[in-house]
Amino acid sequence: MHKPLEGKTIILTGSKKTLSIIDEIDQLGGEAVVCPLIQTEEVISIEDKERLFSCLNYDWLIFTSQNGVEFFYKKIERHHFNLAHFSSKIAAVGEKTAKMLEQYGFTVHFMPTIFSADTFVKEFPFVSGTSPKCLFIRGELAKDTIKKGLPFHIDEWTVYKTIENRKSIETLVKTIQTNNDPIVIFASPSAVDCFNKFAVSQVGWNQMKIACIGHITKGAVEKYGAVVTYFPKKYTMQSVIEAIIKGEES
Repeated sequence: MHKPLEGKTIILTGSKKTLSIIDEIDQLGGEAVVCPLIQTEEVISIEDKERLFSCLNYDWLIFTSQNGVEFFYKKIERHHFNLAHFSSKIAAVGEKTAKMLEQYGFTVHFMPTIFSADTFVKEFPFVSGTSPKCLFIRGELAKDTIKKGLPFHIDEWTVYKTIENRKSIETLVKTIQTNNDPIVIFASPSAVDCFNKFAVSQVGWNQMKIACIGHITKGAVEKYGAVVTYFPKKYTMQSVIEAIIKGEES
């Protein structure tokens, strides 16, 4: 039986949220090597309970990542909030983000046609209503696209931070050095920056093929003069794997 990824080594550099594709890579004949270059931690404040209460006053809560959903929900659990109290509509960027919200009991009312903040700020005003009160639940390194790109005021709440994970560098470097034409998947600019900071001195960008999720991530790679081989129009891990299969078989 033909397996399209037979003999291919695919390195996953994202946090645990991007690792759901491992089993599929294995089933397709490839070897998935997990080298998470970033990890996330909740930002905890004595004001969290008060901030949760203030959420009840917003028309919309905006989420752009699974991490934002996860750490927001941790605060809900910690402070024993009832989801029934939330009357705000929910906007989500990305299928995985929306799916996680629904798993936690939220109803998603809006998703952009393309899973990027740039598309979100173009499409959201058509459904948000006039001068809505909105809260963007974000990570520490989130771009200012949401806040600056919408034609009305946006409040923000940073619920998690991203930390470099240097422990994976040795495994990642060794995997690149010992495999012919490995494919490295980057799912965030943070992972790209970490790779450039700690791995490039040992392995060059040209010693691997690069796949990216999202144009911001692609831009981060190209900033360092590297070439992106696989960049699907749909910003999901599944689409990246499909693009790799198509490219490797052509």
